[in-house]
Amino acid sequence: MPKGKWAQGITPRNFHWVITDRLAVCERPGGYGESHRKVRRQEEIIWIREQGFHHVVSLSTSPHNLHNYDELGVAWLHRPFPRNDDLPRYLQTIYEDLRGHIDAGNAVLFHQEEVSDALVGLMAGYVVWSNLVPETHKATAVTEQIVGRRLGPAGRDLVTTAVLIRDTPLPPRPQTPAAPVVDETADPDGADESDETGESADPAGD
Repeated sequence: MPKGKWAQGITPRNFHWVITDRLAVCERPGGYGESHRKVRRQEEIIWIREQGFHHVVSLSTSPHNLHNYDELGVAWLHRPFPRNDDLPRYLQTIYEDLRGHIDAGNAVLFHQEEVSDALVGLMAGYVVWSNLVPETHKATAVTEQIVGRRLGPAGRDLVTTAVLIRDTPLPPRPQTPAAPVVDETADPDGADESDETGESADPAGD
């Protein structure tokens, strides 16, 4: 039986497929600021669930309302933008994880409060980083056309960083050495309870 309109939900505002059926962007479900509405948020999350997205990635600074995804059975990640000095590592981690999901056939949805310059720049950066469109100016133009807005200075900086880590990937982070395992059953004085023959030592002596 076909699902009713309520069960299907409604499309989030400014929803766009960057890569058809694999990678998309939209505004924060329910809207942002004073325009945020609880009922609309619920309907848009239902729509996201019904489209079969593997998970949602929120780039918003605040984690507000992310628990609503749990309530409606949608997996999510919270990945706000870091400080500028951490940006190359952040982008490389985001892009490598995203490429793994796309290669596996999963659909992923990114959102910020709005479809911002940073969000569009992140997407254009992935397009050029993944070599879907290797030339920076073409990748930027394609992404701008998809989302219907021009990329500003902050977004272009993200694309530039994406090219840098594509051409010279960052090395893996060094792993922190594991703490030594302490045998709590061992004698703290280091005494051996057996003699050289392997028999129990006589505590009373000979």
